[in-house]
Amino acid sequence: MQAQDLFVKICGITNLADAQLAAKVGANAVGFVFHKGSERYIDPERAKSICAALPRHLTKIGVFVHADRPEIAQTAKAVGLSAVQLVGDEGPDDLFGYEWSVFKVFQVRPSFDVESMRNFVVDAFLLDAYKKGAYGGTGKTFDWNLAVKAKSFGRVILAGGLTPENVGDAVRFVRPYGVDVSSGVEARPGKKDERLVREFVAQARNASLSIETL
Repeated sequence: MQAQDLFVKICGITNLADAQLAAKVGANAVGFVFHKGSERYIDPERAKSICAALPRHLTKIGVFVHADRPEIAQTAKAVGLSAVQLVGDEGPDDLFGYEWSVFKVFQVRPSFDVESMRNFVVDAFLLDAYKKGAYGGTGKTFDWNLAVKAKSFGRVILAGGLTPENVGDAVRFVRPYGVDVSSGVEARPGKKDERLVREFVAQARNASLSIETL
C-alpha cells in the first residue's frame, strides 16, 4: 500500500468551506448525509451547489439510510454524486444495476458475523460502529479485528470513532482500503474543525506511508 493509495473520506459535510478544506488537505472524498434524522442532514439542493464548486477529482458520496432505489437515483443524479453509501437492510441482489459506485455499510456490534458480507458485490464495504438509532457519526469504535477479517470479502473502509489520535493506529492495524471520519474532526455536529481535519488526513497518510516503508 502506498500512502497516496489510502482512500480518505470526510463525511457529514454541510457547507462549502468544509468541503473545500477536505479537498485542500488531500482527502479523496466528501460525504453528504441525506437522512433527515441526522444532525448532519443536508438538503440535496444545497449539496448540489457545493458539489458544483468542488474539484472534479474529489469523490462526492451520498449517504442514504433505508432509502428506496428511485429516491437514491433521483438524488444522486440531481446532486452529481460519484457514489452512493447505503445503510439499510439491502441484500446482495438489491445492489446490482446502480449507475454509481456502491458502498455498503455494515454496522458492527459484538455479535457481527463477517460471513454475512460474503455474497455482496460492491465497490467497497464501510464498517461502522453500531449504536441503536444512529447511522454514523456516533464517535464509537469497534473491534478492529473484525475489520481485518472482513477484508477477505472486498475493500474495507474503516469508520467508527476515528480521530486524529487513533487513525494512525487504525491504519497500521487494519491496513484498510480507506478511512472515514465525521464526528472525530468536528467543532460541532455539521461543522468541521480545520486543525482536526488537517491532522486526521496527515496522520492517516503518515501511517499508510509507514506501512509501505516497512
